[in-house]
Amino acid sequence: MAAPTLDAAARAELPDAQAHGLWRRLPSNWTPFVQLARLDRPAGWQLLLAPSLSSICLADVYQLQTPSYWLLVLFLIGAVAMRGAGSTFNDLVDRKIDGQVERTRGRPLPSGRVSPFGATLFLVAQLLTGLFVLLSLNRFAILVGLFSLIPVTIYPFMKRFTSWPQAMLGLAFSWGALAGWAAQTGVLAAPAFWLYASSIAWTIGYDTIYAVQDRKDDVAAGVRSTALLFGEHIQLAVGLFYLVTVICAEIALVLAGAGLVAHLGLLAFAVHLVWQIRKLEGADEARALKLFRSNGLAGFLLSAGLFGESLLFYLVR
Repeated sequence: MAAPTLDAAARAELPDAQAHGLWRRLPSNWTPFVQLARLDRPAGWQLLLAPSLSSICLADVYQLQTPSYWLLVLFLIGAVAMRGAGSTFNDLVDRKIDGQVERTRGRPLPSGRVSPFGATLFLVAQLLTGLFVLLSLNRFAILVGLFSLIPVTIYPFMKRFTSWPQAMLGLAFSWGALAGWAAQTGVLAAPAFWLYASSIAWTIGYDTIYAVQDRKDDVAAGVRSTALLFGEHIQLAVGLFYLVTVICAEIALVLAGAGLVAHLGLLAFAVHLVWQIRKLEGADEARALKLFRSNGLAGFLLSAGLFGESLLFYLVR
């Protein structure tokens, strides 16, 4: 039996993808790999990168030093590569379930546009890129980075057994809060752990919003999520997680000795989260996706405040 195919429009863009001229200029046989790595959905790598940037800049503030530009670039490369690797691995594990969900059945693996073997080779290439970034860090940071593979590996299986797969995603996606601090300082300290806790709560909140899109299909496929668990109380639940996010971030900033500029970034971040909660009431699938994507900006508001704080050390010295 021939593998299922999609029409030209579906091949170019999945329902939750963001159109980008760069991807449309690539050869057509590259499109499935762009989609496997989620390069057409930049919110993913932005959300993976934000805790790392915040952690590196928080460590700069803690050590009273100027921004570490090369380290920021390395983590940018690593975030794009590892987001792609995680997504590819997730799609390999979930290819049968994805074929039962309307939003995901057009993905490269369930649609047959990429074979499992081809996806595995692509996964290895992305992991090698991530390994290059990891080996560019100090020894302690390398060790911390290797431990991130535990939640990353476990996450794709969680929705089969628990209503809290978003919590495991939080552990995985927030690891940069630990790795960034370790890369900058060579140790781990209390501010990094508080920032990690903040990022976990933030991830549970925004991924619960994302899961609103799949509630009906998840029930049919027999998989679980916090969006299903919270039901009609989803706005309250996300609000509580976002409150924990801000409180833990504030503790991290205070322990690191952050000043006004960093706190202005946190304030902007908090205001954005409040806006999301207000808009979440009665949200349909389209609005849920829009709110989820907006977190790509939200995370960088906190990072920008911390970056600005560390930049002050250069301006005043």
